[in-house]
Amino acid sequence: MVSTAKIKSVDFYRKIPRDLTEASLSGAGLSVIAALAMMFLFGMELHNYLSISTTTSIIVDRSPDEDYLRIDFNISLPALSCEFASVDMSDVLGTNRLNITKTVRKYSINKHLQTTGSEFDSGPVSLRVKHDEDNDEEYGEGSVTLNADNFDRISHQHAILVVNFYAPWCYWSNRLKPSWEKAAAIIRERHDPEVDGRIVMGKVDCTEEVDLCRNHHIQGYPSIRIFRKGSDVKDDHGHHDHESYYGDRDTDTLVKTMEELVAPIALDSPNLSLEDKSGTTTENPKRPAPHEAGCRIEGFVRVKKVPGNLVISARSGAHSFDSTLMNMSHVITDFSFGKKITPRVMSDVKRILPYIGASHAKLNGKSYLTDPDDHANVTVEHYIQLVKTEVMRSTHQLIEDYEFTAHSSLTHALSVPVVKFHYEPSPMQVLITENPKSFSHFITNLCAIIGGVFTAAGILDSILHNTMRLVKKKVELGKNF
Repeated sequence: MVSTAKIKSVDFYRKIPRDLTEASLSGAGLSVIAALAMMFLFGMELHNYLSISTTTSIIVDRSPDEDYLRIDFNISLPALSCEFASVDMSDVLGTNRLNITKTVRKYSINKHLQTTGSEFDSGPVSLRVKHDEDNDEEYGEGSVTLNADNFDRISHQHAILVVNFYAPWCYWSNRLKPSWEKAAAIIRERHDPEVDGRIVMGKVDCTEEVDLCRNHHIQGYPSIRIFRKGSDVKDDHGHHDHESYYGDRDTDTLVKTMEELVAPIALDSPNLSLEDKSGTTTENPKRPAPHEAGCRIEGFVRVKKVPGNLVISARSGAHSFDSTLMNMSHVITDFSFGKKITPRVMSDVKRILPYIGASHAKLNGKSYLTDPDDHANVTVEHYIQLVKTEVMRSTHQLIEDYEFTAHSSLTHALSVPVVKFHYEPSPMQVLITENPKSFSHFITNLCAIIGGVFTAAGILDSILHNTMRLVKKKVELGKNF
């Protein structure tokens, strides 16, 4: 059995009896300094261990071929009516989608960007509006000419007022004119305004009555509005509440529609409520007209990862637009690419890389505005270059983000102005990988700090002690002589 003495012989840390050691003031000072140095270096090493370092590399985008890019947007246009606002998409591969509605919502807003009602119902819009065949048959002026002076008076004299807001230069207005006047003449014969008084058909030339058309938010020609006396109440701004008609424009359809409007109203009480309580429904689409001239468009689209365009414009297959009266001013509340990032994930990512996400919403909050009443006829283009950024922690993906730069320009429109977002995805992607730190490396550095400081302090103490002893000896020798 190994004796205790033999075990003690391998002791590397032999103890010196306390009565053989001598404490000094300099040694005490160095001990305090050494302890403070150890604490400081320990704190620095602990901070470095707890902090996260990353490695950034550029690689070819490894997204699968069938992967689509999602574009989320929330854009307010205070001078474009929801009635004609259209979201279109095209790309370099030939994809062309017009008037996207499945994933897009529209809300009427005022010039202060405040919502004025529920979601705007785009409804089923016919791809082809039927008109009368061209012929040389003469037609009279069956409709009543309305202007700013007689509009309110006539609208309150009759239970229903149906108005054709038109422009003489408009192709579609000229296509509508014969059937409109014929239908108006037929309705006038069947329902004499002087005797019946339930319905009258009128027309407004928007090139002459600019303010009247603007008050009713007319942006496309021709626009057919249905005013009901029972519900035609002006708001604080003098605007009327009315319906829009989007059905066929041939004489027979127009006459049928007018008769369906008149049917629920009793002949002897033309001034009572005009709600349709007959239980019948019309085949011709009639929807509430926008309460305000502006529109907020929000939603998303999925596109291929190739250069393309997202365009917001005024679009209709049976209306004309006066480009000199179009104003495409807009405020971008949100415009982003890729999946939505939750606040929790974003905070976790920012712990790894503090500045990630600083460019994934580059356009948010930006305004490209002119006075809504200033018809600038300006197209606003946003040129966007985006790159995929992927953050990896160990072996799993933490987040996939799309950073982008955006440059905007305002140009005079040669035709109807639009808002265009031209996006160009990069074929490369940024890969950010977290570098894990070893706990054993932290312990090794900690031991090195303690041992190094202790040894350095011991050397300094020995040098200082020996120096002071030599000085003291020389002083004593000087006294002896």
